[in-house]
Amino acid sequence: MKDLRNSARRNTLAVALISALVAASPAMAQDKADKATNLDKITVTGSLIPQTQVETQTPVMTISAEAIQSRGFNSVAEVLQQSSLTTGGIQGGQTSASFTQGAEAAGMFGLNPGYTKYLINGRPMMSYPALYNGGDAFNNISGIPIDIVERIEVLPGGQSSLYGSDAIAGVVNIILKDHMEGGSLSVRGGTSTEGGGNSFRVSGAHGFSALDDRFNALVNVQIESSNPIWGYQRDLTKQNNANGYTAQLPSNDFAVIDAKTNALYMMDPSNCANVAGQFDGTTVLANRPTGQSCGSVFGAGYKTLKNGKDSGQFYSSMTFDVNDNFQLFADVLYSKEKTEYTSGSNYLWWGTKSTMGGFYDQASGKLVNLQRAFAPEDIGGEGYKGILNNDKSRAYQVTLGGKGAVGNWDYSLSFTRGEYRLDESKFQRFGNAINSYFADKVLGPQLGTQDGFGIYNTNWGAFYSPISPEDFAGFTGYTTNHSRTWQNLARAQVTNGSLFSLPGGDAGLAVVVEGGSEGWDYSPDQRLLDGDVWGSSAVAGNGHRSNYAVTSELRMPLLESLTVTASGRYDAFKIADNTVDKATYSVGVEFRPIESLLFRGKYGTAFRAPTLPDAFQGRSGYYAANSTDYYRCGELGYVPGNTDACRYADSVSVYSERAGNPDLEPITADVWNAGIVWAPMANLSISADYYNWKIENEVDTASTDQLLLAEYYCRNGLPNGSSATCQNVADWVVRDSAGNLSSLYTPKMNVARQNLQAVTVGFKYLQDIGRFGSLQFSGNYTNMLKREVQAQPGEDFQDLLGNPKSMWNYDSYAKVRSDASVAWSLDKWTTTLYANYIGHTPNYLAGLNGYEYTHGASGYKAGKWASYTTYNLSVNYRVQDDLTLSLMVNNVFNKMPEQQAHSYQGTSGTPFNNYLYNVYGRTVYVQAKYDFGK
Repeated sequence: MKDLRNSARRNTLAVALISALVAASPAMAQDKADKATNLDKITVTGSLIPQTQVETQTPVMTISAEAIQSRGFNSVAEVLQQSSLTTGGIQGGQTSASFTQGAEAAGMFGLNPGYTKYLINGRPMMSYPALYNGGDAFNNISGIPIDIVERIEVLPGGQSSLYGSDAIAGVVNIILKDHMEGGSLSVRGGTSTEGGGNSFRVSGAHGFSALDDRFNALVNVQIESSNPIWGYQRDLTKQNNANGYTAQLPSNDFAVIDAKTNALYMMDPSNCANVAGQFDGTTVLANRPTGQSCGSVFGAGYKTLKNGKDSGQFYSSMTFDVNDNFQLFADVLYSKEKTEYTSGSNYLWWGTKSTMGGFYDQASGKLVNLQRAFAPEDIGGEGYKGILNNDKSRAYQVTLGGKGAVGNWDYSLSFTRGEYRLDESKFQRFGNAINSYFADKVLGPQLGTQDGFGIYNTNWGAFYSPISPEDFAGFTGYTTNHSRTWQNLARAQVTNGSLFSLPGGDAGLAVVVEGGSEGWDYSPDQRLLDGDVWGSSAVAGNGHRSNYAVTSELRMPLLESLTVTASGRYDAFKIADNTVDKATYSVGVEFRPIESLLFRGKYGTAFRAPTLPDAFQGRSGYYAANSTDYYRCGELGYVPGNTDACRYADSVSVYSERAGNPDLEPITADVWNAGIVWAPMANLSISADYYNWKIENEVDTASTDQLLLAEYYCRNGLPNGSSATCQNVADWVVRDSAGNLSSLYTPKMNVARQNLQAVTVGFKYLQDIGRFGSLQFSGNYTNMLKREVQAQPGEDFQDLLGNPKSMWNYDSYAKVRSDASVAWSLDKWTTTLYANYIGHTPNYLAGLNGYEYTHGASGYKAGKWASYTTYNLSVNYRVQDDLTLSLMVNNVFNKMPEQQAHSYQGTSGTPFNNYLYNVYGRTVYVQAKYDFGK
């Protein structure tokens, strides 16, 4: 098939960026710069129209396959999580008991991961079936075969006028290879020098051609296995914090707790001797300021810090040239994964508080609760290794289509179908069985009641005793949640790169029409829904939506130095009985006063349509404690803002239910950016860009306080300034015949808004050093200038860069983040040093109490942790033309966040910010890659 792209004149800025950005190695980059006498038009993420300019009004950060390998990244998730744009915290394998501990996520500028649009080969990724933080749709960026990635293109800023919903923070396009001459086989193994995390990966790819090269195909298979990293394999997490601002204390593994004062009572006549063998013989009699209990400081180590994983991916891309003007294409990506993890003994225990509230011990007359953690010895066999949670997923995405040309018009038609299935098997305690076991063995029969609490003759010897593995197995087991997402997308595009002539060149036009549907179904194990599982529950949900969109982009080079690009898009979604639609647009300007200098800017709008979980998540119940009944206070003469003396202020507990809401409006944003790119020579480029967001209508669960405040205003005929309407009050507030609150309904609503400002800087430089080879330098820098959130209408904005409490609450930690690398290429050798930098972040004490706080007993002050830099080093040696050997050492100096431990209590088993930092330590990988058939 003939090349449908047009060639154009040489441009110094484009040549410099082609040289610095796309180069496989410094030596190759220099060669490309010398030979770049003619540039073909290419399509880059951020535009639908092929063009010669690599840098346009939309900044694009490109990470090539060579950069991914040389910087030591082991997955797409690592690439994006270590990006300078990832300034916020992320939940995942290291955040114990999070809702998606088995998945991998990434976001930009501290915004929710769902605010970033993820594409594979320009097509939307499917949402993960489970929900981030229990309520948000997001993309799991695991399951992408890293060895077949051609490059990753990252577009910061709002991009909805081209890419539709979700593109508020930016767009990530993961571009996989579509052709290959011959084949390649790579084998990679790795291990952590601190223990755990052993990994092995084998990947093979081969290109095929037939029918006089009219048919071309690429097939890739990647298989990978990695072991988990356990808490006990790291000094910082193998025990409760030994360097905190309070003394190290064992956990309350066997505790009798006063139901009113939380004082601890020691009821074991043998003073923990019978349980001394628990947790590998480390359980002792623990003295606390509030009393005594039996426990171990080493129970904290029985959790995973990094998931174990077994995975396999299959990818194939195929084209067939029907004639010189029409080509059929297809690609398929299939992934199968199993991840394993556990949250450890802190989340595997039994107690009486949640079911009984307390009971009277007959012998002592005390009103108490019991608390009992389960040790590896109770579990038996391999201990916690034998009861790992596991998530099994299968996902596929298939695209079929054709493209061609008629005159100056290029066209493309395609259909994509994808499905993502997830089975989550969680180790559980079953309510009736575990309560019956302890009732039989420890509490015995109820002897009566006192003050509404049961009276029992507690068998303390049985309570302070190990449990046999057979008994443990009698009240534990697995539940399995089944979930899936699916999507269909039909897409048609026409493009004319020479629509008409302007003084600066040919104008280009692209028009896209899309239509499709998507669905989500989350079906928890029925025992979770029925309340049969002790200490755990789940929420079901399912729904689907259909959508269509029309997109257009017009690029106009008004002068040789001035180009204006405008784009617009209209999206419509059918959700339940509602049609949610949104039009977005952007206008961008590129000004080149000289060939090596570009000034750029863009203003536009962005949005996020209500997600399927936001619309269709099922109901779940909770008690809204310490609420204020403004209406009853008003009847007593107290108005909002002056209710301190009201007996209904901060004292009402009312049953409430929350759920999704199909009547939600889109989240909207006004976004603009302005910047400069300077390439004074063919081997140097520097860019700096400023971004500004104003985001409104963000979704959160309706506030009970706002709902009750609205009731006061509506029932009294006053102007309603709350987030709930008077109709909401009529539908969602229920009172009994005496006027007491009976129940509340608090679904998801459009209530919040936030403002962000950020600056990014990029730098690339290539230097030929003669017989000593060549050097390539690159760096990226992000500085968050402003981030403020208004959680509810009428509330003050929270400063997420200055207020440490708000920063911790919203996982907005790093104001500054950057990375840099230098690569030295000499003959058959290439060596790369990569550095990743996190600026000062607020410590945990500041997150709890603010920067002014000082802990009285220890004198430790709230403040900020020091900056944090890790280094990766790689060496590649080309043994012969078809064989390359590589050695990669990640975190060369074995950097750990141990200094963070001082701002945590001595009872903490995770004394560092595990949303932003990790304790994996130094990891060493070796790789051999063999190319054949070329």
